[in-house]
Amino acid sequence: MTFQVNDRVVHSAHGVGQIVGLVTRRFPELEARQYYEVAIERSTVWVPVDGDIARELRLLTPKAELARYRAVLQGRPTPLTPDHRQRRLDLNNRLKVGSLQELCEVVRDLTARGWKKPLNEMDAAGLRRAREGLCREWAAAAEVSVAIAAQEIDALLLECKRIYRV
Repeated sequence: MTFQVNDRVVHSAHGVGQIVGLVTRRFPELEARQYYEVAIERSTVWVPVDGDIARELRLLTPKAELARYRAVLQGRPTPLTPDHRQRRLDLNNRLKVGSLQELCEVVRDLTARGWKKPLNEMDAAGLRRAREGLCREWAAAAEVSVAIAAQEIDALLLECKRIYRV
């Protein structure tokens, strides 16, 4: 996929940003390559144009598609394996997909697990990171503040809890 300057994007590791340029850079002991220059909050990330860009960068979810993800957050939670090591591997693999769908599902499923019993330290940290990323992308897509996005996400998750009596 090719991106244009000013495209709003989501970087798999750094979150929501904007393409601010297409630059040629030469790093020590490497050939010169073209990179997308992505401004993300208080930093800049360079993503190789000719690399496996689909794993690192995608367009920001359009506002019109948020209705679909509201349904995901309100959907039936998927039970997670009781084995904490396997659960961590499964969740990390789901998050590596990098889609908003997977992010919503992970937040929903971990939140539901936390309703049944307290999350262990790793699950709590994973939920916190996933939820922060979800709130930032939701806010950018909906063109609202992160606080308002978080309130909407919390309301959707509470509706899930009410519907499925988790």
